[in-house]
Amino acid sequence: MAQMTGLRANRKVLCILGLFNILLMLQNVNCYEFKVGGSGDWSVPMDPNANNYNQWAERSRFQIGDTLSFHYSDKDSVLLVNKADFDNCNTASPIEKYSDGHSVFKFNHSGSYYFISGVHDNCVKNQKLHVVVMADRSHNTKTGASPPPPSVDDVPPAPAPAPAGEEAPSPPTSSVEIIPTPAPSQESSPPKNGASSIVMSFVGSTAAFVGSSILLGF
Repeated sequence: MAQMTGLRANRKVLCILGLFNILLMLQNVNCYEFKVGGSGDWSVPMDPNANNYNQWAERSRFQIGDTLSFHYSDKDSVLLVNKADFDNCNTASPIEKYSDGHSVFKFNHSGSYYFISGVHDNCVKNQKLHVVVMADRSHNTKTGASPPPPSVDDVPPAPAPAPAGEEAPSPPTSSVEIIPTPAPSQESSPPKNGASSIVMSFVGSTAAFVGSSILLGF
């Protein structure tokens, strides 16, 4: 009897651990790893006059939680810098420095990130990258803006006072048709890729199955 109770307790522990791992997977299922430049190669562009890395970044949609991977030789490095150092290729005081040959950087907040080569001459030849990470709108509630109050452009002036002993004429009546402005539709951002939705659906179903098993086990 005691052995059976112990086996049931162990099974419950394993189920709880499995559910915990699935929840961790759910948190990271929408994160995406970008390879810098599309290939991951971090080196001097073939055309030093072209901003190849920035052009690639402008075509990409970076979000909080995504990562950026760099592959480079042992003679190079990746520096995270501020805008002034980015513009001037100043390698003396980086915010962070990576030199292991295969670096992965995670975006933990929205806004601009500036990367340059740790070799000054390489940076001057446009081995540099500016990334803009979109704001996290997953927890924001958007409501339609209230329409502005109607404006009347042609309002007739008030009539002049009538002479003494005469009845003042009635002011002309005017009607203004107020047409409410429709509320803007809620913005929708296209999914990063279809595979993420499929994986999320599968993982969610698995989590529900494991959760049900735990409840039944108890």
